This record gives sequence, C-alpha cells and structure tokens, in this order.
Amino acid sequence: MTPGVTTISMADKAAAAWGEAPDWIRELALLADREGLSSAGVRIGYSAATTSQVINAKYRGDLGRVEERVRGALMGLSVACPVLGDLSRDLCLDWQAKGYAPTSAHRVRMFRACRSGCPHSRIKGGDDAL
Repeated sequence: MTPGVTTISMADKAAAAWGEAPDWIRELALLADREGLSSAGVRIGYSAATTSQVINAKYRGDLGRVEERVRGALMGLSVACPVLGDLSRDLCLDWQAKGYAPTSAHRVRMFRACRSGCPHSRIKGGDDAL
C-alpha cells in the first residue's frame, strides 16, 4: 500500500456504481476483493479490465452473458445438458463457444447438441449442426 492513498474495495465501487447491486455483481466484487481482478476475471472467463467495467457498471457488452458466467462459476447455477446431464452454466457457455473439431466423438456430440435446439444454447440459428 502507498502511504496516504486510500484503497476503495470493489464491493464499495459496485455499490456506488449500481446503487443496490444485483446479487451476482456483489458476488463478483467480493471475489475481486479477495483474489484480485485478474483472478476474478479468469474464474468467469473475462479479462480483468472487463471484470472491472462490469463491477463499475460501465460494461457495454452482453451483461446477460456475464451474469450467466458469474452465476455458473461462482454461484452454482447449473443446467440440464442433453449430453452431459447436470452442467454448470459457465461450462455450458464454454462448450457453446467451441468450434467444430472431430477430435473425439464426445466433442462432436457436444457441438451438435449446442446447435440443435438445446434450450440452454445462446447460439442463434442452429444451421451449424453437422
């Protein structure tokens, strides 16, 4: 710590930016206070800069997606995957982001399931199913 410099916690920044911050923002801010912005970002799959923008209510991207990742990675939100069964929401989103690669039958099944009407898929269209 630098003498004479007051550090404001991420939880306090979230409260100042959001007013009554949603539960998932509070959870993310508390993690950032405990482990740092970089570590918090890694846990939810975003950069430290993006994590800071979210906490400070300045993120212009898809907040719904960030919320799903936080709820999956930090708050135990899971979905019923048609291939794997119970799966955390953040891992569900990770599978959706993977491109087609015939490296294993499992990966091909996941690729197809994410693009073939899975109710948890955020992929638009579904024309990509092989």
